[in-house]
Amino acid sequence: MGDDGGGDFRSGHQGITELHGVAIRDHQDLIEDNLSANVCRYLFDFDFFAGGNAVLLAAGFYDRVHCGLHCVFKRIGRRPRRLSTEPNIIPEISRKVKDLSERHPHVTPSLEAIRGPIAKDLDEVDAVIRRRLDSEVVLIRTIAQYIVASGGKRLRPALVLLAANAFGAQGSARHELAAVIEFIHTATLLHDDVVDESSLRRGRKTANAEFGNAASVLVGDFLYSRAFQMIVDVGSLRIMKVLADATNVIAEGEVLQLLNVHDADTDEEQYLRVIRYKTAKLFEAATQVGAIVGGASEADEAALAGYGMHLGTAFQLIDDVLDYSGDLTETGKNLGDDLAEGKPTLPLIHVMRAGNESERSLVRHAIEEGGKGDLEAVVAAIRRVGALDYARERARVEAATASAHIAGLANSACRDSLLQLALFSVERKF
Repeated sequence: MGDDGGGDFRSGHQGITELHGVAIRDHQDLIEDNLSANVCRYLFDFDFFAGGNAVLLAAGFYDRVHCGLHCVFKRIGRRPRRLSTEPNIIPEISRKVKDLSERHPHVTPSLEAIRGPIAKDLDEVDAVIRRRLDSEVVLIRTIAQYIVASGGKRLRPALVLLAANAFGAQGSARHELAAVIEFIHTATLLHDDVVDESSLRRGRKTANAEFGNAASVLVGDFLYSRAFQMIVDVGSLRIMKVLADATNVIAEGEVLQLLNVHDADTDEEQYLRVIRYKTAKLFEAATQVGAIVGGASEADEAALAGYGMHLGTAFQLIDDVLDYSGDLTETGKNLGDDLAEGKPTLPLIHVMRAGNESERSLVRHAIEEGGKGDLEAVVAAIRRVGALDYARERARVEAATASAHIAGLANSACRDSLLQLALFSVERKF
């Protein structure tokens, strides 16, 4: 350990893959070189993490992991071995991580940086989307162009490309399948907005508000059918099964959510089941399909699928946080829409569990009756009991679990972007 706090710990320990070096310096967040996310896997369970929210910052993936590793490994079913060099290395890293986390503000990676390794591929996907949306039916073209012009993060297509390219995929199949994932996602949004009677998405009127419910539902059906035409063209029964199963589970999630609407007794387990079916399943399918296209091993395919499922869960948890805390100009959605629709999301569920009698009565009434008449009082109750912080922490656990799933992947810019995306999913403002 030098005078400037620099150090380089190298280990031949078989349990750490690609731990090229740990460089800790006063002028850096934590890591130089390529630090495998395995460091998260091994450090979490040591004594200095036992008390709670230690923070790891790693250049190259900027991942931040909260909570003890028992949270993560309880979910993925394995525990790390202890290192023979623990006593010498771990306390120093612990102290430096704490010092650095206090001195340096954490910077969330931008979407542009995350998508950097696949920028040209995303352009190809956009071209596929425009070409495949073409139809002789004017209304389909009109609504399709309206949807494309509304933008969006293109996260799900990006997941296909990052997963595929992490294994060296070549050819056009990955672009076609990234577009397929986007079509399935867009179809679910069209149908969702009709069911929820939504009027605003991505800062502009929803398709149903602009063109009517019937047109939106039918164009959603067109997107589903076009997606499966494209899947057939790819010619992989394995991919077809993954996506057929995913769309079926997503539909089940929509119905489960409908059953929970206006039900103030919905608990956290029921809520999580809905978001894992309705939202996380498509994230899982995207990363799994990418792995298949890239020729990944069975183990790596499973790892990518697990990453996608936990990433999608984290993403939806933060969406539900932003419904009570976001900025309209950033989220492009009206605040309190979930409350207006009578949806018992995690912030409300936490108030029902941790609030006082008056707050529980208030939230019960708001869920059962819907509308935004109680929004201000409900938000006050949410803040008093720390419901947003609770939901964010749950999201961070999911994001940490996602990162742990892909810790063993070979070093690449695409793997780094997947790890950065786990952080972005919980720190984003839109």
